[in-house]
Amino acid sequence: MSAQSNPTNPTAATPLRNEIEAMPDWLRRRGIGKASELSEVQRIIKQRQIHTICEEGRCPNRGECYGNKTATFLLMGPTCTRSCGFCQVDKGHAPMPLDPQEPQKVAEAVQLLGLRYVVLTSVARDDLADGGAGWFVATMNAIRDRTPETQIEVLTADFWGGQGAQLERLQRERIATVVAAKPACYNHNIETVRRLQGRVRRGAKFERSLAVLRIVKELDSRIPTKSGLMLGHGETQDEIIEAMAELRVVDCDRLTLGQYMRPSLEHLPVQKYWTPEEFEELGALARDMGFSHVRSGPLVRSSYHAGEEG
Repeated sequence: MSAQSNPTNPTAATPLRNEIEAMPDWLRRRGIGKASELSEVQRIIKQRQIHTICEEGRCPNRGECYGNKTATFLLMGPTCTRSCGFCQVDKGHAPMPLDPQEPQKVAEAVQLLGLRYVVLTSVARDDLADGGAGWFVATMNAIRDRTPETQIEVLTADFWGGQGAQLERLQRERIATVVAAKPACYNHNIETVRRLQGRVRRGAKFERSLAVLRIVKELDSRIPTKSGLMLGHGETQDEIIEAMAELRVVDCDRLTLGQYMRPSLEHLPVQKYWTPEEFEELGALARDMGFSHVRSGPLVRSSYHAGEEG
């Protein structure tokens, strides 16, 4: 193990500690929620051996969302087949086999927690024949069987995994599988501006992600689409505005803008901390461009206040 990756090595910990100490005050969030609410959610999730991106991604808003009866479940295991430079989720080429009981376990957790709005996301599963599209649908159906009043948003990968020359057709078929289940919102994040895609989102492409949002609207224009960017990777304001404009070209309805915060030394360093005032300005520009719902702020994450948008 290298000094950089050894968490017990004080020398290795120094750069990240310095970075945390340099974090501006507006990112030092007050408590993450009532301990009782956090422990109840964590207990129910742990007992069923299911995962949430709230916990896996160490989301700073998880206590607030739990208190608002919203949570984001991470389907198909905690190991991703991609290796993006920003993401907290574990990476590996041999993910865990699917748990056949996962859809029912998630549905049971939704019922026990009394959730009114649920976001279903997943690790990228390029190893699966359908990229996991059918698993989203199975989980949506299981939730609706137990709590039909619960609204379900999906946050999918780009469904580009596989071999051969038919990937565009396969991508469309996989998206169509999810769209046919009629989610309350279809979310797919572009994550960063066009120039930085290769460094930040290894294995993903900007045009491919725009295609996801475009295909959803082609298949069912009534389903709201949503995307988001993490700022702080070295993008310029002009590049952010250009990315937002390209999202509007494919009729993306909703947008989130938040600050990237480095999870560990093995992840990309923060290039800039954007101020709350800059986020406010970008949010106003996004609304002027025609986005129907905009969440823009340093601590905003993809599912932040998602239940208020329905």
